Amino acid sequence: MYQKSQNMKNSFICILLLVCTLLNSCITDDYSGNPITKPTTISNLQFIGEQIIPDGQTFKGSTIGGLSSIDYYNGTYYIISDDPNAPIRFYTAHLTFDNTSFSKVEITNQVELLNDNGASFADQEVDPEAIRFDPRSRSIIWTSEGFANNNIAPSVKEASLRGKFRSEFMTPDIFKENTADSGVRNNGVFEGLSLSVDHKGYWVAMELPLLQDGDAPVFGMDTDSPVRISFIDRKTKEFGRQFAYELDPVARDGGFKVNGVVEILQYNKDRFLVLERSFASGTDDGGNDVRIYDVDASEATDISNMSSLKNANYKKATKTLLFDFNSIRDQLSTVPGGSANVVDNIEGMTFGPDLPNGNKSLVLVSDNNFSAFGAQLNQFIALEVLP
Repeated sequence: MYQKSQNMKNSFICILLLVCTLLNSCITDDYSGNPITKPTTISNLQFIGEQIIPDGQTFKGSTIGGLSSIDYYNGTYYIISDDPNAPIRFYTAHLTFDNTSFSKVEITNQVELLNDNGASFADQEVDPEAIRFDPRSRSIIWTSEGFANNNIAPSVKEASLRGKFRSEFMTPDIFKENTADSGVRNNGVFEGLSLSVDHKGYWVAMELPLLQDGDAPVFGMDTDSPVRISFIDRKTKEFGRQFAYELDPVARDGGFKVNGVVEILQYNKDRFLVLERSFASGTDDGGNDVRIYDVDASEATDISNMSSLKNANYKKATKTLLFDFNSIRDQLSTVPGGSANVVDNIEGMTFGPDLPNGNKSLVLVSDNNFSAFGAQLNQFIALEVLP
């Protein structure tokens, strides 16, 4: 009787272990901390709503602005400010929306990011651009694109949730060079950042091409303008595989004009969402043209050992337009005393929580440049991800 009972118990345990194994093979953790089935596909994006943090609003003595990147995990949003003057900081926030409306943005905390000596960064020492929360290490991963004109190199750093320095990843020399014909372009370096879906590291994206790789985009003509997107191994802290992504031309003419990658999100093996932002000054609607592309890097060449891409034989990632923010411009806010129906300087993008209908959400935020060049918006936009 005991032997029979023991055999039944062992059989039950084996079945339970088998079920758990099968379940674990079908799900993984996404950026929101919620289990999702794989593979993940994205067919379209649909507008939910918009919220604005008023210009000049402060929190713990600092002006809220320059919101250049956003991430989400388990109910909390992490938003970095690109203010290059102390305190170098990120905010935590709570956003309230469902698949029909977006009702609230609430800043809940401010954390100063410290240097490796545990002190505040000096003014103009770093230029924060991207942020991700890593649930495996419970760390903040953030980028500085440096100041090429002042010979300050870009970097990718790790910090605790309280802002204490933990480590720095090893930036290859190719991203530190700064000569007349090779190296980085000022204000065009580590702008985009994503956790890898296999949890083995991170992807970091250049905003503009290296000088030896190609030209910066211009208005009215096609150029060869590849930016490098690089994998960083979380254990070795070294850069590995790289692939090239081709930028669009600048969307329209103006005085000052630029187009570049401002954010990336890996959502499946070799599949990314890439956010491109084109800007032209002298327009009456803010001058920003922002698009999200679905990118396939499965057949892209690993260019990590190629010192220059000009006249080189390699294959770039392919891209398909997924969403153009001009399609929702008439539903967006007017800048007080300024432009109407503004697509502002959108630079941050993250997957948010699951919506009540089961679809994923996508949240974006704009960098208002602290309205230094004219009135802008701290703009938050929520989208529904259609599978």
